[in-house]
Amino acid sequence: MTGPSTGTDAVTGPSTEADAVTDPSASEAAAGVEAASDAAAAAGGAAPDAVPVLSVRGLSVRFRMRGGAHVAAVTDARFELAAGECLALVGESGCGKSVLASALLGLLPENAETAGSAFLADGTDLLTADERTLARTVRGRRVGLVPQSPAAHLTPVRTVRSQLEETLRELTGVRRPELRKAGEAAAERAAFPLGHLDRYPHELSGGLAQRAATALALIGDAPLLLADEPTTGLDRELVDRTVDELRRHVGDDRALLMITHDLAAAERIADRVAVMYASRIVEIADAADFFGEPGPRHPYARGLLNALPEREFTPIPGMPPELSALPEGCAFAARCERADEACRSVPALPLSGAACHHPVAPALEAPRA
Repeated sequence: MTGPSTGTDAVTGPSTEADAVTDPSASEAAAGVEAASDAAAAAGGAAPDAVPVLSVRGLSVRFRMRGGAHVAAVTDARFELAAGECLALVGESGCGKSVLASALLGLLPENAETAGSAFLADGTDLLTADERTLARTVRGRRVGLVPQSPAAHLTPVRTVRSQLEETLRELTGVRRPELRKAGEAAAERAAFPLGHLDRYPHELSGGLAQRAATALALIGDAPLLLADEPTTGLDRELVDRTVDELRRHVGDDRALLMITHDLAAAERIADRVAVMYASRIVEIADAADFFGEPGPRHPYARGLLNALPEREFTPIPGMPPELSALPEGCAFAARCERADEACRSVPALPLSGAACHHPVAPALEAPRA
């Protein structure tokens, strides 16, 4: 495993350095593009000759702890995102979703170790790119982030207007006198009220801070947008408005990875759903199949939906395991009524479906013996 970069530059925040940076060599970039294209073909998503916006293969993150212990936060994540697509990554708190997003942006702490690859369409491997490349050419420009903790993301000593305008200057080249009007347009795009633009972050509610961070993330129109719990602190009307704006951002040539607990928001805008449990992605499915018929195949994913008040309102029994003490085999076995001896081994995740030895059978499928 290799250690990640440790820079903490704001993903969409202001930058006072020159934008110019030396790109990876042509051979390295070509190799990355070819690898990403191959991964897309293998995943069955984009066409074989189409390069995905993001191709993740074998991404793992673990944290070194005192005494030599390790916490496996992400294990062997594999997926790809095509242009025009929204993938919703869902799962209980602590399963590794936000760590995965941080790994893609080189925002992990020094005690983190990463493995695998995460290629952008231009061949840049986000896991091996140095901090200079990430800070100057990736964050905000090629990958935008709506952070999980917007209050910590915003600069505390500058107004929202000031931060929007400086980000516009750096990412779009807008200058005065158009800058003020462009800043207000950026705020409106994320439903941030213009009357609050001259406030400082500590004067904002949690919902307003979330909308300010969303406005900053959308400015660069990055090909890939990572939205980590973008609806935190918002009421239902603003949730719908926010995710609709994120969906509009995707268009035909961009992609959105939305990390969320809000299954209603995921159902509203996602094309596909990836379910994460105890550091692993355990199911990937088309959103229409996942939320409708035949429904999730993995017992945990089905349990998530059945726990919703509008469905069966039945909780999943037990608690997820600690990432520092994951069991051998399937991590969900202790909570699963279908578990047997086969579950002592870790099930593989197919190209599309569930990583489960005993997946839930569709209604028209014969039950297992």
